[in-house]
Amino acid sequence: MKTSQNTIDFLLDQLSSLPQVHARKMFGEYALYYDEKVVALVCDNQLFVKLTPPGRALLGERCVEGTAYPGAKPSLLIGAEEIEDGERLCELVRVTADALPAPQPKRPKATGRKRRRG
Repeated sequence: MKTSQNTIDFLLDQLSSLPQVHARKMFGEYALYYDEKVVALVCDNQLFVKLTPPGRALLGERCVEGTAYPGAKPSLLIGAEEIEDGERLCELVRVTADALPAPQPKRPKATGRKRRRG
């Protein structure tokens, strides 16, 4: 089941106090970005936040691991109760992003055609 636009809209509304949050559709599902870092995936209408020690500590006993898709790295599967608490969800996204490395710089696109040897 694909993630609905309503789910993404609700998540972005819950995270609206973080000005640099946005979602990008990828492979039929969504990646959630904060400060240009992928902090979570939204698959099958479920939120999977990247697993970091600060995120795990913030959730404490409510920490549940899951995988967004077969073969994916383990993530924090965020339940409805956590999603409903926008302030706590924002804090989870913040501490997760802070614990992740900076994104790799993008390569410049090639500007011309390759010459053929001949």
